[in-house]
Amino acid sequence: MSQRKATILEQKLSANKAILTLQVDPELIYFEGHFPHYPLLPGVTQIDWAIFYGKKLLNAGGHFAGMEAIKFQEPILPKSVILLTLTWDVEKQKLHFSYSSQTGQHASGRIKLFVNKQMPL
Repeated sequence: MSQRKATILEQKLSANKAILTLQVDPELIYFEGHFPHYPLLPGVTQIDWAIFYGKKLLNAGGHFAGMEAIKFQEPILPKSVILLTLTWDVEKQKLHFSYSSQTGQHASGRIKLFVNKQMPL
């Protein structure tokens, strides 16, 4: 069975910020069929990882409520080593994420995560 997440090579944590150095292993399930001759990490997977690690490491929100300013600039390829930078803004209930590497910026954006069970209208 294929892996579900990248290998964490290093992590730095503070109260509201996490920086993860990730090895994007070619065996990840997300590369299967996306695309056969030019595999790349799907954007939805990048969003999923940002939410997963934001909740796990920063205790970020609970309920997905939308995204803002999402940009995918450069594909993330198998065997890449990338930095995932996460910042949790508890007052605005927004998780800021950024994927980057030596080749530049790969993706960035903000994810709204509400702590309370009822989302405002």
